Amino acid sequence: MPTLPLSVSIISLNEEQNLRRCLASVAGLASEIVIIDSGSTDRTAQIAAEMGARFIHQDWLGFTAQKNHCLSHCTQPWVLNLDCDEEVSVELAASIRSFFDCGEAEKHAGASMSRRTWFLGRWIEHGDWYPDRKTRLFRREQGHWEAGGGGQVHERLVVAGSTALLKGDLLHYSFQNIRHYLLKHVDYSGVFSRAQQARQKKWSLLHTILRPLWRFTRAYLLRCGFLDGFPGLWIAVATAFFAFDRHARLYENEVVERQNRIGT
Repeated sequence: MPTLPLSVSIISLNEEQNLRRCLASVAGLASEIVIIDSGSTDRTAQIAAEMGARFIHQDWLGFTAQKNHCLSHCTQPWVLNLDCDEEVSVELAASIRSFFDCGEAEKHAGASMSRRTWFLGRWIEHGDWYPDRKTRLFRREQGHWEAGGGGQVHERLVVAGSTALLKGDLLHYSFQNIRHYLLKHVDYSGVFSRAQQARQKKWSLLHTILRPLWRFTRAYLLRCGFLDGFPGLWIAVATAFFAFDRHARLYENEVVERQNRIGT
């Protein structure tokens, strides 16, 4: 099959465990693969070369700027953004090809897809983790990355125009194990805390109590996380705890600021 007028856009750092799987999933689909790497010391560059990707070094600029920098190196009219720990499923690859072959690409500026995460030995198919829709396919001239607002931790893609919903899942191998999950979310809590501080948000006891309760109820009961067995329970409990932790960080910030004022 001919390749599509599509650039695959990826940023990387020491991703030898994930990169080959990611690139293999789009083999024959895109006209080019562009990888912006911020200084890998493992076999990431070698794997990229073996898989025919353009590999460009760029010192770390932050997620938003790094992804926009990668976008600036893409040459095709359309872009598919992927993380190294993601894989395009067979069904999603067919859906992307159909999007172009059936003329849907002429009607829209982008397309979203469901993302399914592997955790504790199974695919998570309920709760807050699924369908976890992401807009990742977009016209290059009509999309760009912005810093997450409203307390969001991650950057977000802004697309100027309508988007379609594709069939098939983007497969996500985000967390190697429970320890990996916990370490990542400790960092996320710190990012959230700093973002809220910059917006001069004040600590609220009500939010500290109610937000975790709501997050557990939504994930485990309303969105049927219980259908994912013990992993679904673990995710709901962890989601609630980290909601508590994020708001507790605001309290800690206010205590530190108060002590600093007294100290001066």
